[in-house]
Amino acid sequence: MTPTPPGADDPVIEAVDVGMTFGDVRALDSVSLTVPRGSVLALLGHNGAGKTTLVNVLTTALPPTTGRASVAGYDVRDRPAEVRRRIGLTGQYATVDGRLSGRDNLLLLAGLLGAGRRAGRARADELLGLFDLGHVADRPARGYSGGLRRRLDLAASLVGRPEVVFLDEPTTGLDPVSRLGLWEIVEGLVAEGTTVLLTTQYLDEADRLADSITVLSGGTVVADGTPAELKARVGRRTVTLVLEPSDDPDRAVRALREAGFAPATGGKGTALVVPIEATREVAAVVRALDGVGVEAAELTFGEPGLEDVYLALAHRPDRSEGPAR
Repeated sequence: MTPTPPGADDPVIEAVDVGMTFGDVRALDSVSLTVPRGSVLALLGHNGAGKTTLVNVLTTALPPTTGRASVAGYDVRDRPAEVRRRIGLTGQYATVDGRLSGRDNLLLLAGLLGAGRRAGRARADELLGLFDLGHVADRPARGYSGGLRRRLDLAASLVGRPEVVFLDEPTTGLDPVSRLGLWEIVEGLVAEGTTVLLTTQYLDEADRLADSITVLSGGTVVADGTPAELKARVGRRTVTLVLEPSDDPDRAVRALREAGFAPATGGKGTALVVPIEATREVAAVVRALDGVGVEAAELTFGEPGLEDVYLALAHRPDRSEGPAR
C-alpha cells in the first residue's frame, strides 16, 4: 500500500525512539523528533554527539538498530528508495566532481535522475542563476573557491526538486560572506515550502535559520524547543548597570536587594548585573536606584543566548568514544 503524502500539518520528518549501535558503542539512544513541512530543525551538539549518525539514518544510509523513522511519509527502513527520491543531501564536504564544470555536474545529476536533455539544461541554468554561479558555470569545479564549491554542492542537492533537504554542517570552513549567502539561499528554499534539517555547531546559524532546535549529547536528546524556549530554559534576562564614579555601589546593591533583586557586582565595583524575569522589571530596577539617589551612567538589557544553551546542555561527556558523529 502506497503511503499518503503528508498534509500541511503532518510531520515531514519523524523519528521515534531511534537507536543506533556500532558494536559496543551506542551512537544514538531513543532519539525522537518531528519536523513540520516548510520549517527548519537545527541539530546542535559537539563532535561525537550523534548528529551525523542521525542524518545517516534519516537519509537511509544506515538502517536504525531500534525505533522507526519516516521522511516525506515513507519509512526509512521499509521504503528507502521512496525516501531517496524525495530528499536532497549536502554533507560536511563538497561532493561535486572537480574534473567537471559546474554546469556539467548539474547536467550529470539531472540525467541520472531521469530528466531529458532540455529539462536538465533548464534546471541546471535555473540553479546556476539561483546560486550566482553563472560566471563560473563552465569552469572545472576543482578551481572553485570553498564558498563556490559549497554553493555548487547545495545546488546539486536540489536538482531533483526535493521536498526535504538535509544540510550536515554546510557552512563549515566558509568565510562569513559565503556563510551569509548560504543562509539566504536556505531561507529562500524554506519560504517556498522546502523542509530542512540542519546540523551545525554555529550557534548564530541555528539562531538565524531554525524554527526549532534539538540538542544532542552522547547520542541522546537533552533538550528541544524553539530558540526562544531553549534560551528561557537555561538563562535569565539581565540588566547591566554602570554607575557614575561618584555613586556608592554598596548603597545601590542594598536598594536593589530591598526591592527583591539579587545584583552581582563587577568592573571594579562600578557595574552591577541584575537578573530579572521579565522586561517590565527594568523599570523597577531604575526606580529602586532612583529611591536612593543613584543614577546609572549606562544601562544594558541582555537576553540569554544559544551560547548559554550550548554550554549548559551540549557539553556533557559522551558515554563512550566511537563512531558517533
